[in-house]
Order: sequence, then structure tokens, then C-alpha cells
Amino acid sequence: RHCTDIICCVIFIVVILGYIALGIVAWVHGDPRKVIYPTDSYGQFCGQKDTLNENKTILFYFNILKCASPVVLINLQCPTTQLCVSKCPDRFATYIDVQASYRYKPDQWNYFRQFCKPGFNNPRKSVAQVLRDEDCPSMIIPSRPFLKRCFPDFSTKNGVLTVANQTTFKDGRGKTRNVTDLREAANGINNVLDARSVGMKIFEDYAISWYWILIGLFIAMIVSLLFLVLLRFTAGVLFWIFIFGVIGIIGYGIWHCYWEYDHLKGIPGSDLTVYDIGFQTDFRVYLQLRQTWLAFMIILCVVEVIIILMLIFLRNRIRVAIALLKEGSRAIGYIMSTLFYPIVTFILIAICISYWAVTAVFLATSGEPVYKVMANQTMCKYANLTCDPETFNTTNVTKLCPGAQCTFAFYGGESLYHKYIFIFQLANAFVFLWLVNFAIALGQCTLAGAFASYYWASRKPADIPLWPLFSSFGRAIRYHTGSLAFGALILAIVQLIRVILEYLDHKLKGTQNSFTRFLLCCLKCCFWCLEKFLKFINRNAYIMIAIYGKNFCTSAKEAFFLLMRNVVRVAVLDKVTDFLLFLGKILVAGGVGVLAFFFFTQRIPVFAQEAPTLNYYWVPLLTVIIGSYLVAHGFFSVYAMCVDTLFLCFCEDLERNDGSTAKPYFMSASLHRILGKKELSPKKA
Repeated sequence: RHCTDIICCVIFIVVILGYIALGIVAWVHGDPRKVIYPTDSYGQFCGQKDTLNENKTILFYFNILKCASPVVLINLQCPTTQLCVSKCPDRFATYIDVQASYRYKPDQWNYFRQFCKPGFNNPRKSVAQVLRDEDCPSMIIPSRPFLKRCFPDFSTKNGVLTVANQTTFKDGRGKTRNVTDLREAANGINNVLDARSVGMKIFEDYAISWYWILIGLFIAMIVSLLFLVLLRFTAGVLFWIFIFGVIGIIGYGIWHCYWEYDHLKGIPGSDLTVYDIGFQTDFRVYLQLRQTWLAFMIILCVVEVIIILMLIFLRNRIRVAIALLKEGSRAIGYIMSTLFYPIVTFILIAICISYWAVTAVFLATSGEPVYKVMANQTMCKYANLTCDPETFNTTNVTKLCPGAQCTFAFYGGESLYHKYIFIFQLANAFVFLWLVNFAIALGQCTLAGAFASYYWASRKPADIPLWPLFSSFGRAIRYHTGSLAFGALILAIVQLIRVILEYLDHKLKGTQNSFTRFLLCCLKCCFWCLEKFLKFINRNAYIMIAIYGKNFCTSAKEAFFLLMRNVVRVAVLDKVTDFLLFLGKILVAGGVGVLAFFFFTQRIPVFAQEAPTLNYYWVPLLTVIIGSYLVAHGFFSVYAMCVDTLFLCFCEDLERNDGSTAKPYFMSASLHRILGKKELSPKKA
């Protein structure tokens, strides 16, 4: 063996180093606190340590009525002053009332003042000026913190929306308003709060049932292993039971269609044609026609004949596919360590996802605070223009637009780095896709090398290397990093194009015309098909790389033409394998799911006392079912890779050898018997 695709290997290493550098730069410029902590109108974080807001962890909105919806609040785009406070208001009050009574009720003023701008303590200032400059809110209403922001404390009483059991409140501007004025915000907030309550209950369920979930997943692992072992003996039986079951079901369908067709004979109107009655929204009308059942019967007869003919003419290829499935089970039995390799792939992908996510967050939070003019008047020409809060009061903006403020809008910048943050995000996504595809490619090549060493062993298992999986992993890293990176690069480019198309489709959804929709749909479909094709080619190219050690392009070409020369066998093996593995996943997930259902609903008398009391029993149940399916998928993906590797080795064996003494077959005795090669027995398996 020798190193392959060295140029791509060098580029891959350089890109990884660049990716690390991008992460470092993003870490230097980014600040995830911008995501964690809410930010007030001055660009200061609420709750940040060693600042004046250290004990003020909640964001308060002066006039929540100016905010259209909770989404606006969370995105900090509400055109009102936002202030960090230590706690939310717990009572109704207006600035007018508090100012009128501050002399003989100073406690009310001291309470209200904590929701004013820091340092403001001038109750003698006229109400009009205070509200114009937004020194204090015109009103406060009972609120509670959610997402570190003060939301009105909405509730319903006898079906009526209330705030602190009141249906009306004073807006501080001389009007009495109904709490239904906040209905748009209330509906969204209450839904979110309900979701939060459900989320807390789900968390509690996980907290008291996590170890039972782990036990369920362990059972799924054991069942998956048993299923792979049993496939050696039951693959043929399961497949033929399914095939004859399908034939029987279709046969019953033919008989039923004939019975309906004969039963409608002589009934008035049943001899009409579909053309006579035209299109009907009630499809049951068509079931009253003999022509409908005749058409169903003809279609089912054609399908039945096609299946029977395929079984007759493809019977040997089906037998070969089943034999390869059994051989795959035998190979895994000899190299059991391969079943646990998906854990390595999972760890590598988890690292890639974590690094990508952290880098994306730091890139998104890079930049300095950007301030914009927030004006109450819609005709203000300075609205939404950038401003400097330190010099804003010396400008004439406040004169031309009374009540205008220079408030924090978002984080950004004008430097070269900030201008290209979007490009950096694209690069982050692209390298992430490349690394994930490389991790998958490394796993496929490693497993292929291990299973190829089993097939090409003259005497099984005596001639199998001592550590086939580790040896294959070492060869893949040492010699074929460039080839694996090349295949992963091609796939990553196509996937990035698909991501961009989805992004464009999302952005243009409201403005695109019919032609644009059609064009985008066609492009998305074409690139989806291209991705599927490339995954198929890459998978088989990695197998050839593991066997012969050639570069990616040569391996992909040889694998493609080898498969094309055996295209019928490929189709039959693919469908037989897909069916049996899908059946196995359903059996594992369904079986463990049924067991979990009876356990968590306390319907197993022996374990009734052990079962935890849950708010929602479906929480651990769905977790066990989905987790069991993923566990089964992890084990069966190894099995599928094993079968694909053995199949390519089998095709190569047939083309390179003829069963003679000089060129003996390496296939197992069972495969040799199915092919009818009687001129010379293969080497003992």
C-alpha cells in the first residue's frame, strides 16, 4: 500500500488548521453572553457579574403595549425603553398617581422609582416631560419573569382574561384600558408558559425514570445482537415468509375484487362507467361501479404475475442474496468488535457538531453594540438611523423628533472581520459538513477493511488477522486519509448547495412567482438525487479503497463498473437486505416499546411496585422506542456495511478466479453450492 490522494490530504489538513483558527478568532471576538443574558437599551447585560447590573437579572419594558408580540420582545426590537431590574412589578401603578402622592406616600415612590432609569429621582419633573424622555414608565402592571424578561401575569378567571384578577388597568396617560388590549401578546405568552409547565413535568419524568430508560436501551442492544446472530439461520425463512405472505394478500385482494364485481351484477347503475359519472368528491360513489372493481382486479393480477415471474427468474439471485446475509452474520460473529465501532463514529460526529455549534454562536455574537434612533413619531426622518448614545443629547434629533431615544439595537461592526461574518458562517457550515462526511467515510472504510480481511482469508477463521478492525482503522488513517477526504469533499459541496437552496426557498417564499417555485423545486429534487447517488458511489468506493488501496477516483470507477456488471444482483441484494434490516429495526423498537409500555403503565404485576409514578408515561416510552430504533440502526448499519463489502468481494472473486487450483474461489461453501460450481470445491470455510 501507498498513500493516496496526497494533495487532497494536504488540503484537508490545512482546512482543519484554518477551521481551528476560525474558531479561535470567533472566540476572541464573540461573546455568548449576548445570547445568554438579555440586553438593556444601553447595550449592558442584565445579571452580568462585576457590573452595576449584577443583581439585576431581568429585563423590564417601559411600555409593553408598544410591543406587537412576544417574538418582538425576545428579539429586542420593541420600540420602548428596556431596563434591567432585580424583580418584576407585583402591583398596578401609574406615574401620575405616584407623583401626586409622593409627598405623603414616599414608599410608593421608592417602589416605583426602581423601574425608572438609573439615577432618576425627580418626582417634581412634569409628567409630560418624564413620559417624553421616558425617564420612567407611564405604568407598571403585575408581571412575572420568563426568559429573563418581565411578562404580564396573565391568567383566566371564568373564561375571562385577567391580570392579577383585574380586567382593566390605567395606562398612565389618562385612559382606562382592558387587558384584552394585550390579547395578542397574552395568547403567545400563555402558550409559551403552558409549554414551560409541560417542559418541567417532562424533565421530572426523565429525572425519575432515566435508569429505566437505560435498561430499556440495554435490552434493545441485546435483542439487536440476538437478531444479527439469528439472521445466520433465519434470513431465508423470514424472507420467504414475507414473499409468500405478500402473494397471499394480493391473491385475497384479487378474490375480493372479483366477489365485489360479481355482487354488483344486476344492481341498477352499477354498469355505468367512470367516464359517465365524471369526477366526484365522494370517492365511495366509484365503489358502486363494477368497472372500478374490474380495474382493481386487473391491476392486482398484473402485480401478482410480475412478482411470481420475478421469483421464478431471480430465484438463484435471491438465494445468493440470502446466502450473503447469512455470511454477513457469520463474519460479524468472528469480528464482534465491529458492532461497537459506531460508537467511535458517534463520538467523532458529536465533536464536529459541538465545535460547529460553539463556533456559530461565537460568530453570531461577534461585534460591538450598534445603537439606533427609536422615535415615537412615525414620520421622524432619523428613525432607525445609527447614533452615539454619548453625544445623542447634543444633537438636534430630540428637537425634531420629541421623545426620540438612542437605544441599543443589535451587535455588529464595520471592520473587515464583521463584514465577512456571513462568509465565515458559510465556511463554518461547509467544513462541518466535510468533517462529518469524513467521519462517516472513515467508519465505512474501516469496517470494509475488517470484513474484506474475513472474506479473503483462505481458511476461516484461522487466517483472519488478529486485530482486523484496528488494523483496518490504521490503514485507513495512514494511507487513505486523502481519498476519504476527497469523497467527503464532493458530498459536502452538494450538501452545502442543498442547504443554500433551502435557505433561498425559505427567504423567497413570500415573493416568488410560480416559475421560481418550479425552478427551485426542480433544483432541490436534482441535488437530492445527486446526493443519494454520490453516497452510493462513495460507499462502494471506500470498500474498494479498503480492499486494494487505490485512490478515490480509480476505486469509484472500478466499483461502479463492477456493480453495473452485476446490476441485477445489486438490486436484489439491496432490496432483500433493506427489508430484513427494516424488519429487524421494527421488531427491536416495537418489542422493547411494548415491554416499556406495560412497565411504565404498571401493567406488569411483578414490577408494578418498581415502576415510577409519572406525569406523562409517553415521555420515557417514546424515548425508549426512538432510542431502541437508533440502537438497532447503529448495529444494523454495521451489518449492512458487512453485506455490501462481502458482495463486492464476491463479485471480484467471480471475475478474478475460476475455481481452479491456480485460481481458487474464496467464497464460502454455501455460496459455492448455490452457484453450482462443481468443478472444484472452494477452500474450506
